[in-house]
Amino acid sequence: MILKTISSEIEDYKVLLRKVPSLALSIFILSVVLMNLLANKELFHSEWLALDCGFALSWIPFLIMDCICKVYGGKAATKISILAIVINLITFVFFKLLSLTPGMWGEYYSTGLTEVNDALNATIGGSTWIVFGSAFAMFVASVVNAVTNMSIAKIFQNDKYKDFALRSFISTAVAQFVDNFVFASVVSIPLFGWNLKQTLVCSFTGAAVELLMEICFSGVGYKISKNWQK
Repeated sequence: MILKTISSEIEDYKVLLRKVPSLALSIFILSVVLMNLLANKELFHSEWLALDCGFALSWIPFLIMDCICKVYGGKAATKISILAIVINLITFVFFKLLSLTPGMWGEYYSTGLTEVNDALNATIGGSTWIVFGSAFAMFVASVVNAVTNMSIAKIFQNDKYKDFALRSFISTAVAQFVDNFVFASVVSIPLFGWNLKQTLVCSFTGAAVELLMEICFSGVGYKISKNWQK
C-alpha cells in the first residue's frame, strides 16, 4: 500500500513537472535557495522592524504559488513548494560539506585574513537549526497559502484580475505572517531570546512588507497565469 502510494505520487510529480513551465519552476527554486542564503545579511533593523536580505526575494515563491493555484490548484502549488524545499535542503548539505574543505576563498587572498575565510565558510555553510527551521516554516506557510487561496477561489470564481488579486493578497498576507511567526517561534525565540511581542510585531511588519511586494507585481502574476491557461 505504501509503495503504491509512493509510486502514485512520483507519477503525479512527473505529470506536474511537465505542466508547470520550466522557467517559473526554476525561478521558484532559485529564489528559495537564494533567500535562505541572503537571510544571513541584515537589510534593515529598528525597534519595531527587523528585515534580512532574504525578504527581497521571499515574495517571489508566493507569487508563483498563487499562479499555480489559479491554473493547477492548491495541491499542485504545495507539491512544487515541497520540491523547492527539498532541493534547498540538498543545496544546504552540499554547501555545508564544501565549507568544511581546507581550501581558501578568493577574499582570503585579497585580505590575507583567516577570519574572512572563516566568516565566508560560516555564511555559506549556514546554521543547521536555522535552515531546517526555515524549511519547516515555509512548508507550513505553503500549505496555509494554498488552502487560503483555494478557499477564496470557491467564493469568487470569476476570471478577472480583481479576483486573482483578492485571492493573492489575502492568502499571501496570511501565509507570510504564518511563515514569519513559525520561523521566529522555532528559531528566533530559542536561539536569539525573542519574546512574544517581538515575534508578533516582526511577523506582522514582515508580512506587510512582503504583501507590498506582492501587490506591486500581482499584475505580472495575473498575466503569467492567463498565459498558462491559454
